Amino acid sequence: MKKVFFYSSFFLFLFACSSTSNQPLEKETIAKEEKASPPSRQKIATIGGIPVYDFNGLEPFLHLDNDTTYIVNFWATWCKPCVEELPYFEEAHKAYKNEKVKVLLVSMDFRKQIEKKLIPFISKNNLQSEVVVLSDPDANSWIDKVSPEWGGAIPATLIYKRSKRDFYTRSFENFDDLNSIIQPYLKK
Repeated sequence: MKKVFFYSSFFLFLFACSSTSNQPLEKETIAKEEKASPPSRQKIATIGGIPVYDFNGLEPFLHLDNDTTYIVNFWATWCKPCVEELPYFEEAHKAYKNEKVKVLLVSMDFRKQIEKKLIPFISKNNLQSEVVVLSDPDANSWIDKVSPEWGGAIPATLIYKRSKRDFYTRSFENFDDLNSIIQPYLKK
């Protein structure tokens, strides 16, 4: 019995030592890779042509550093205020299609609803803006990374260009309401 305990403890000790010795090297390697190449936008799946990301895959979309204004709307088909304001984002997509403005609709629909609800909704409403799905159940680990102001409720919208960022946790009443927030980004 003592030998079993000894060997179990010994192997547990070896495992712990090997795990901790690899961690700094792993972090160092990741840091070097991030400096060497842009962040990846790796999808975890594609369902019916819709890209599905975990937060690590989506995060690069939230920090692009160029001369484009990004409008990132977090929404879901089951959220009535979200659905009511979607036409304003579509109108922004159409109004600024020849400008450096990009609308990204980040669906928070559950994975099991993508084929039955989300895809038919996109088709029925003829959404032209890019739609992706955020499927990451550990919201507590990433909500603050989107914005420290965000409690997680939707609709929520991030508008940014380079280091200028604004975050809204409300519905937009009409296109003019949304457009009044987009306009200052275009003047820079």
